[in-house]
Amino acid sequence: MDEIELKTAPADFRFPTTNQTRHCFTRYIEFHRCVAAKGEEDGDCNKFAKYYRSLCPGEWVDKWNEQRDNGTFPGPL
Repeated sequence: MDEIELKTAPADFRFPTTNQTRHCFTRYIEFHRCVAAKGEEDGDCNKFAKYYRSLCPGEWVDKWNEQRDNGTFPGPL
């Protein structure tokens, strides 16, 4: 049986404190910018997806996805 390797987003010098809210939001935005530029199957985009999924609560992601669909997302995409 293969071992499962669990990882989270690497440390980012832009977010030195333990509160990772901005880190989560930034990684979410980086993912969607990458998808817009390179397509969803790009390896770099998959990396950002793993990062934001490991940092962000699911409820936030659901809300942001809904806001993007409605055109009311507050971030720069």
